[in-house]
Amino acid sequence: MKILALETSAKAVSAAVVEDGKLLASGYQDTGLTHSRTLMPIVEHLFKNTDMQLSDMDAVAVARGPGSFTGIRIGVAAAKGLAMAAGKPVIGVSTLEAMAWNVAHVDGLILCAMDARRSQIYNAVFEAESGRPVRRSPDRAIALEDLAAELADDISPKIVVGDGAALCFRYLTERGIPCRLAPPHLLMQSAASVGFAAETAARSGELQTAQELVPVYLRLSQAERERNERLKKEQMK
Repeated sequence: MKILALETSAKAVSAAVVEDGKLLASGYQDTGLTHSRTLMPIVEHLFKNTDMQLSDMDAVAVARGPGSFTGIRIGVAAAKGLAMAAGKPVIGVSTLEAMAWNVAHVDGLILCAMDARRSQIYNAVFEAESGRPVRRSPDRAIALEDLAAELADDISPKIVVGDGAALCFRYLTERGIPCRLAPPHLLMQSAASVGFAAETAARSGELQTAQELVPVYLRLSQAERERNERLKKEQMK
């Protein structure tokens, strides 16, 4: 199965084509430009340099969240548009699960971490088994204090991955919970890992139409929180 995968959940943006567990091509950019400006040129360049076309793909995959609200919206909208244009199914995968594929070859627990601000991280815990990440917790927004308490008595080796990995690593090690950072080339989100996660999802029948694909944010956006707080204050007057 040949899959075009998109990753726009954080500062960097990437696209990749994977087939049967093999990375065929990829493009990556972390230059500070907006994903709305960079994603589609990366996809177009990827196809041009490989003599592949969108019609050659069996599905379009995307990291559906959690992550940057704007980034997730851009990625999901692009995946929906590409899938609808080509009449292809889509596969929405958890950003955190995709990240776990970066280090699924390493024994032990995989701690996926994205900085969610407000003293929290987006997190999920996986365990590497036979080169695949097996989920041990749901995707969640969790305080580092609570994650540390959860892991305090677990003696399994631990590796931390994601754009919030350094923050998580520092907090845990300062509290006597040993873990290690993923190496730099495996630390951040990547479209290739989105593709590998999507292959597993496809084998489980988790294909969707473009209309069915929705982003997953885990919590309200800042604008929504501010609106709710404003309405609450108005009701108290």
